[in-house]
Amino acid sequence: MTKYNLVAPCIFGIEGILADELRRFGFENVNAENGRVLFSGDANTIAKANICSRFAERILINLGTFKAESFTELFDGVKKLPLEEFISKNDAFPVKGWSINSKLYSITDCQSIIKKAVVERLKTVYRTDWFSETGPVHQLQFSIMKDVVTLMLDTSGEGLHKRGYRANSNAAPIKETLAAAMCDIVRIYPDTQIFDPFCGSGTILIEAAMMAKKMAPGLRRSFAAERFDFIDANAWKEERGAAIERILPDVEFRAFGSDIDPEAVSLTLANAQKAGVAKYVKAEVSNVRNFKLPEGRALVITNPPYGERLLEIKEAEELYKVMGSVFKKSEGKKYYVISPNDEFEAIFGRTADKKRKLYNGMIKCNLNMYFK
Repeated sequence: MTKYNLVAPCIFGIEGILADELRRFGFENVNAENGRVLFSGDANTIAKANICSRFAERILINLGTFKAESFTELFDGVKKLPLEEFISKNDAFPVKGWSINSKLYSITDCQSIIKKAVVERLKTVYRTDWFSETGPVHQLQFSIMKDVVTLMLDTSGEGLHKRGYRANSNAAPIKETLAAAMCDIVRIYPDTQIFDPFCGSGTILIEAAMMAKKMAPGLRRSFAAERFDFIDANAWKEERGAAIERILPDVEFRAFGSDIDPEAVSLTLANAQKAGVAKYVKAEVSNVRNFKLPEGRALVITNPPYGERLLEIKEAEELYKVMGSVFKKSEGKKYYVISPNDEFEAIFGRTADKKRKLYNGMIKCNLNMYFK
C-alpha cells in the first residue's frame, strides 16, 4: 500500500492541538512545526484526515523537497519529481504558492517556471505536446523557505474550515478551526453546558456541539482528492462509514447563545440546523448586560467584538467592562474570552488565570482563561 508524506497547515498557535489530534487518529511520524504538522500515511489516512480533522486547514501531499537558488535549479528540481504518479493526462494542475527569505522571491515567475517544469515532465511520460486540463483539478502548491522548495498537492479543495454548515455569516465571524481549537482547550464533554453571549453566526456553539457528539466536521462536504485517480474511492467510503459509527446517538450537551443582533441569532439557529446539531443549540436576542448563568457547572466561550472591525475601540472596551461585571466568580463557572486587546485583563477587571496566544486570521489574540 502506497505511503505518502503529508502536510497539514494550521492556524499559528494550535500546532500542538492538531498534532495531538493526528496522533489520536493513529497516524504515523507526526511532527509539529510552525504553522503546520507533518505526518505520513496511506489513502485512508488522507481520507480520514480530511473528513475528521477539526483543526487542520487542509491536507497536502508532499511531492518533493529540494534546494533552488536559481530558476534553472527550480525547473530541474520540479522536473525530476514523479508527477505522473499523481497527475493523469487530462487533469488540471494550476500552481500557486509563496516564497520567504529566498533568492527566488517573484511568486509569478516561480509559478510560471514550476508550471513549465510540470508540463515538460508530463510531456515525456504521456508523449503529448498539449494538455487539455479538462479533468479534475489537482492544485499544486509550492513553498520556498530559505531557498528550500517544497512542492505539494492539495487533497482538500476548499479549506477544511468550510464544514458546509455556514453558507452565511455575520460581519466578523470566527474561523471554524479556531473555534474548534478553543473548544478543545476548554475540554468539551458529552454533558457540558456552554454559553456564548456574542454568538454571531453560532460557530463556537456548533463546533462545541459537534465535538460533544463526536461528529466529524467533514461529513457534510466533498474533497478534491475524491476525484483523484490514484486514491481508491473505497478509502472515502470506509472512513465516512467509520466516522458515522463514532457519532454518539444522544448527549446531554447543551449550547446557549445570545446576541444583540436578531439577524445573528437567526443565522445561529439556521447554521445549527444545517450542521445537524439544532437539538443541542439554542439562541435568543439579548444584550450582554442581561447575561446571567444558571446554577451548576457552566462554561462561557466567546469571541466579543474587537473594535477594529465592528465597533469603535472605546465601545469594545466598554463591552469588556460589562463582561467583567456579569461574568461573576462562582463555583463551577469558567470563562474563556478571546481578544486582541493587550489591556483586556485590566479593562475586564481581573487577571486571567491563564492566557494562550492564538491567531484569528492575521490578528494576534489571547485566549483569556478564568477557571479558578
